[in-house]
Amino acid sequence: MNPDITKQRYANGRPKARRFHQAKWDESIIFELSNPGQRGILVPETEVDIHEKVGDVAAALPKKIRRVEPPALPEISQPQVLRHYMRLSQENLGTDFNIDVGQGTCTMKYSPKINDLLSRSSKMTALHPLQDEDTVQGILELMYKFEQFLKEISGMDRFSLQPCAGSAAIYANVSIMRAYHHARGEAEQRDEIITTIFSHPSNAACAKTAGFKIITLFPDDDGYPDLDALKAAVSERTAGLMITNPEDTGIFNPKIEEFVKVVHNAGGLCSYDQANANGVLGITRAKEAGFDLCHFNLHKTFSTPHGCGGPGSGACGVTSELQKFLPVPVIDFNGENYYFDYNRPDSIGKIGPFYGNSSVILKAYAWVMCLGAQGLREVAEIAVLNNNYLMNKILQIRGVSAPYARGKRRIEQVRYSWEELAADTGVSSEQIGLRAVDFGLHYWTSHHPYIVPEPCTLEPTESYTREELDEYAAIMEHVAGEAYTNPELVKTAPHNSTIHTIDHAPLDDPERWAVTWRAYRRKMGQPATSE
Repeated sequence: MNPDITKQRYANGRPKARRFHQAKWDESIIFELSNPGQRGILVPETEVDIHEKVGDVAAALPKKIRRVEPPALPEISQPQVLRHYMRLSQENLGTDFNIDVGQGTCTMKYSPKINDLLSRSSKMTALHPLQDEDTVQGILELMYKFEQFLKEISGMDRFSLQPCAGSAAIYANVSIMRAYHHARGEAEQRDEIITTIFSHPSNAACAKTAGFKIITLFPDDDGYPDLDALKAAVSERTAGLMITNPEDTGIFNPKIEEFVKVVHNAGGLCSYDQANANGVLGITRAKEAGFDLCHFNLHKTFSTPHGCGGPGSGACGVTSELQKFLPVPVIDFNGENYYFDYNRPDSIGKIGPFYGNSSVILKAYAWVMCLGAQGLREVAEIAVLNNNYLMNKILQIRGVSAPYARGKRRIEQVRYSWEELAADTGVSSEQIGLRAVDFGLHYWTSHHPYIVPEPCTLEPTESYTREELDEYAAIMEHVAGEAYTNPELVKTAPHNSTIHTIDHAPLDDPERWAVTWRAYRRKMGQPATSE
């Protein structure tokens, strides 16, 4: 056995596919591990003196909020709990395990661990949103100052950090649009929102949820949103445009100012979805493009962890004309104290409980303070450089292409297509992704519908080194080569991982959905408890 691992990892100066085999446990969910009578902790009985002083606390609660039965929690010992979650962690992949450039559109960058340490400080965790304002001046000051950062980054005049997700921020912005038109007496008339097929789907979904009709623009032959189609779509019914730029193809719309002018001339507002602004920080701003509203996902661009879909934070910004409609409250400063301003009669109301996800805002604040203005721009420059370097490597692989804007550079990501490989070998993009898992990687295909056939969306961000991008491309090349030489190996993947193939049928049938374990048991005709 050659002890020189470095030489084993490279051939002709290029990385080989890393050897990987993931732990796999036949692990039940924790409710099914429950054993009646077992305890992880024994809660001490109330001391006599305290009981005499306080009395029966449970009896003092209003009857309507008392449980009829104890909660059906799993009964399990501490060592079993530890082993259970350690086993599950060994069946995981993520940005702290692998080269996670394959979660395109989600900006899976490195999140400095010192920021996690800050958010776990007792100075943070002991805070409560119902404390008096004079006892939480520190976090109010931090959030107020972070708003000033966002104003400078975007050019907007005012922000709310209340939305706890990007979609919540989009819903806030479309609600502000509606409030604006209502104030002008045009709410009934203006009932259409225009978006594009490659904008984040949350734009159409939130506008639809808010009661608007949706008009979707498709790209022209070069992949840009069709300006003539926009001109044909706008009318006296147009409430606004909600658009992502660059879109999820990684293509930046060079005519974005014209899009904004067309909608403004029709009386509509324009909202800039900058959930992923990783390739434009310090380079372009919503203000200069003429937008009225924008939003950022702090759990993307600003390096706070996604955490399996949460916790998130969506910051929505507006021009001075629209700031009176922002969610209530906003944070203000009177020269001495920071405070919540609830005196906002034109506000759209609450978008989330209390005022945003403070631990996420803290991490984002720390990230910006560490980098400074020059560092933020460097983030964007490196992210764009990494993306175009990776695109050059990927497009050398047989069977893959980057539809639209051929020969041109992309911004922060690329939506590739394995259409040629699928036609040649019968191997789909989803199967390539499952085989990539055998090497400790994964990638994402795209939003539905699949406008780009057999899609794959990669976004390397600024966090990854050239060597890591080389390794990722080498694994993609290796898997593509297997598809051409041994397609059944790829079609039956994964072989070294716990990931499994997905039966898509239940995803399209609400009657088969079960979002909790108890709901699953009921739908299977089984009792909700394990006894």
